[in-house]
Amino acid sequence: MPRASLMGIITGCTRLHAPTVRLSLFRHKHHKLTHSSCCFSHNNCSLSRHQMEQPDLSANTVIDHPRALTDKTTLIRDAGPSKFQVIADFDGTLTRYRVNGLRGQSSHGILQQGNADYDAKREALYEHYHPLEFSPVIPLEEKTKLMEEWWSKTHHLLIEGGLTYDAIKESVADSSIAFRDGVVELFEFLEEKEIPVLIFSAGLADVIEEVLRQKLHRTFKNVKIVSNRMVFDNDGRLVSFKGKLIHVLNKNEHALDMAAPLHDRLGVDNGEEDEGNAYVKQRTNVLLLGDHLGDLRMSDGLSYETRISIGFLNDNIEKSLETYRKAFDVVYLNDAPMWGALELVSQLFLTEAS
Repeated sequence: MPRASLMGIITGCTRLHAPTVRLSLFRHKHHKLTHSSCCFSHNNCSLSRHQMEQPDLSANTVIDHPRALTDKTTLIRDAGPSKFQVIADFDGTLTRYRVNGLRGQSSHGILQQGNADYDAKREALYEHYHPLEFSPVIPLEEKTKLMEEWWSKTHHLLIEGGLTYDAIKESVADSSIAFRDGVVELFEFLEEKEIPVLIFSAGLADVIEEVLRQKLHRTFKNVKIVSNRMVFDNDGRLVSFKGKLIHVLNKNEHALDMAAPLHDRLGVDNGEEDEGNAYVKQRTNVLLLGDHLGDLRMSDGLSYETRISIGFLNDNIEKSLETYRKAFDVVYLNDAPMWGALELVSQLFLTEAS
């Protein structure tokens, strides 16, 4: 049985004029992709037979406007990989929402300062501000000020409580944070195609780098992290934060100017930051990955031509699906893996040998 291509599936759905389509972007139901049918070139296939034998996602995939998605994919494919980039949220998007049946940890949540009093103080801030973050009645301007207040207080506690980089390493090692299946393969494919990945996070860049190092056990030269960067003294103790404060309501491409390459502790040198920033800003076609409606703003500062957005709706599905399916081009439900996004980009940039 031949592989069902993404374009073929979407085109078929478009002919049916379905207002909302649930389907698998990775494979047809009951069809197991093999090594030979999914190689991007005969001699350079980054996806193994084991990696490609993934479960059907059709029951957890929602596409509200398949024709519009088809048009976008055509435009991006015609422009080629040199005009393309990926912008991704970290917590709940690249990482799993649930791990072993329990709510997964965030890059902020895993952090233990080694000081119980300060850990308790940060937890108290979370209990106070987190409900405000998702309140539907607080105006955006007021909510933005509240988020700035929350993040500023949290960062102050981290400094005052004497956080060390050793504590970050121990916190990551002891954490249950985990990446979605398919994230490594997606990053490998994008690296192979020299497509940049910007990880936008309201968390802590140093923690995210350590998570990548410990959980993925490798680095990617095409990945940049746009997040809150710590400054440590010679003894490895946190003394300040670098640049503009990034919180959940202001993480967008304007923050790219403070993005730091993954070379501080991961051994990767992406070159000069200014040169790298100009490089990604010239890429005007975007795949955006997020789990929050606010993540759609991550591309606000980029004058993009075509954007495909994928939303991961991990919880409160019944209440939120209507909004998500109208906001995102593709919605994955129930903490779905990353295989659908991988299939999408692989169909965008097929090689002659595939």
